[in-house]
Amino acid sequence: MPTMKMLQGFLDSLEEGVLFLDPARRILEINKAALRMVGQHQAVIIDSLCPTLFAGTQCARECETRGYCSLTPAPGADGKIQDIVLKGPQGTDIALRMWAMLLPPNDGGLYCAIILRDCSREMELEAKVRERWQLGGLIGRSSAMQDLYQKVLRAAASEATALVTGESGVGKELVARALHDNSVRAKGPYVAVHCAALPENLQESELFGHAKGAFSGATAARLGRFEAANGGTLLLDEIGEISPATQIRLLRVLQEREIVRVGENQPRRVDVRVIAATHRDLSAMVRRGEFREDLYYRLRVLPLHVPALREHRDDIPLLTSKLLGDLAERYRRPDLRLAPEAMLAMEAYDWPGNVRQLFNALEYAVVQSDGPTILPRHLLPELAAQSVAPATAVAAPPLTRYYTAPATAAEEQALILRVLQDTGGNKAAAARRLGMSRTTLWKRMSRTA
Repeated sequence: MPTMKMLQGFLDSLEEGVLFLDPARRILEINKAALRMVGQHQAVIIDSLCPTLFAGTQCARECETRGYCSLTPAPGADGKIQDIVLKGPQGTDIALRMWAMLLPPNDGGLYCAIILRDCSREMELEAKVRERWQLGGLIGRSSAMQDLYQKVLRAAASEATALVTGESGVGKELVARALHDNSVRAKGPYVAVHCAALPENLQESELFGHAKGAFSGATAARLGRFEAANGGTLLLDEIGEISPATQIRLLRVLQEREIVRVGENQPRRVDVRVIAATHRDLSAMVRRGEFREDLYYRLRVLPLHVPALREHRDDIPLLTSKLLGDLAERYRRPDLRLAPEAMLAMEAYDWPGNVRQLFNALEYAVVQSDGPTILPRHLLPELAAQSVAPATAVAAPPLTRYYTAPATAAEEQALILRVLQDTGGNKAAAARRLGMSRTTLWKRMSRTA
C-alpha cells in the first residue's frame, strides 16, 4: 500500500494542479502545481473554502448559490469543465481549465478532487491561429478565403467603387466593413443602407436627402445617406433592388461626386467611397433590361465574390468554434462544445443559407442541449440526418503526413501551430493527427512556452 508520503510525492510530480475537498467544500490537500497556479501558500489554503480561492469566477458564484461544488457531475452525467482566469503572483493573468472528480468513500473524509490545468499557452497558440485566419469579421483558413482576403486588402488601398457579390448569408456586409476598416477612410463614417428595405417612393429621399416641403410629410430638411457618409464609406446592400429612376440618379452621383436633395436644385459635393453588394446576378439583369448597363460597370470597378460555405467546407470547424464561442458567451455557458459526431454532421451538410444559417443552427442546438456537449440529437433534423457513427467516420489523414519528432522546442511549436491550423483549431483532431492523446498535446504546448 502506498504511504501518504509516496502519494504526496506523486501528486507533486503532476503538471496538473490537484485539490482535495471534503463534502463542505473545505480544502484538505493541495499539490505544488496548484499552489503555483493560484499563487498562494499552502498554510493559507488548507481548511479554507474552495470558493474563496476562486472568488469572482462563475464557478465560485455557482458554488456559493448551490451550496455544493458545482463542478461535481451527477451520476451518469458528463463532468463539467469550467474555464477561468486568475491573477498570477506577478499580476499576470493565468487561464485555467478546471473540472471535478467524485472520490469513492474513504477514511480521510475526501469527497472530490478539483483538477486544474494551466491553459495560458494553449490559448495563446489558439489566438495565433485565429488571428492568422481572420480578417475583421471574416474567418477562414481555406485557399478560397485566403484569396478573398488578399483581394479585399488590395481593394482597400484603392478609392474605386467595389461590387461585392455572393449568395445570401455568406457575409458580404463583413467584406464591406473590412474594406472600410483597412482603408484610409477607416476613421470616417461607415453607413450601410439595405436597399431592399426602402420603399420605391422613398429611395431617392433616403439616399440623397430632401428639402423642407419637398413632399407631403417633409416637415423639415433631411440629410441623405450620402451626406451622412461624407468622408467615409457607404454600403449599398442589395443594390439590385433599387428602382430605374434611382439608378439614373445614382449613376450621376458616381460620375459627378455630387448629390441634389429632393426638392432642391443646388448640387452638394460629397466625398464618399461607394461599395455595392448583391446576391443577384446583375449581368443577367442587365441583359433583361432590369438594371442599367452603364451603372453596372460603374459599380463593378473592383469585383469581389464571396464563396458559398459549401465551397470551403474545411472552414466549417473554425467557423463553428468561433460562432459557438459567441453563443456560449451570450447564453453564459462557457463550457459548450460539439461532440465529434455532431461536427461531422455539420461538415457533411450543404448549408444553402451559408454562415447565417450555420449560426442559427448552432443557436438552435445550444437551446436544445442540456449539458456542455452538443450531440447529434440536439441538432436540427436535417443536420442530425447527416451524422455518422464515429466508427464509420471519415479517417483522419495519415499521421506520417504531419508528425516527425521535432529536434527542438521551436520546431515542436511550429509543428503544433501547423497542425492546429490544418484542423481549424480543433485540438482533439490535432492530437489524433499528431498520434498522441489530447493530454499529451496540452503538455507539449506548455513545454513550447
